[in-house]
Amino acid sequence: MFMGEYNHTIDTKGRLIVPSKFREQLGNEFVITKGLDGCLFVYSNEEWQNIENSFRDKPLTSKDARKFMRFFFAGAATCEVDKQGRILIPNNLREYAGIEKDVVSVGVLSRVEIWSKEKWTDNGDYDDMDEIAEHMAELGFGI
Repeated sequence: MFMGEYNHTIDTKGRLIVPSKFREQLGNEFVITKGLDGCLFVYSNEEWQNIENSFRDKPLTSKDARKFMRFFFAGAATCEVDKQGRILIPNNLREYAGIEKDVVSVGVLSRVEIWSKEKWTDNGDYDDMDEIAEHMAELGFGI
């Protein structure tokens, strides 16, 4: 399980240090793709295989399913960790997420999310958490 929040900077070549806590679980090779809310999603190879398998069962007759599969899989790339603990984030993914310099990596259960610091701050308004918690309870989630 991934959890925690880590702040880093991306270098001019597009390389980002992966927090050691995340590297321990991700291994030396994993998948990064376009995520929701303007961030990037990072999955271990094992979790990516589970996602692939779940999408294989979806009917191609659904226009939304086809569109989401294109969005999710066309932007995906395999990343390898170098000796300094960095990955090269492809340019198209950096552009999608608006990543230029300051980056926040957060653990969210089965994935890591990579955010531009600006987007992370903009999405960090948690004033409505009581209302959201009520909706989550309606879906069967409890804390």
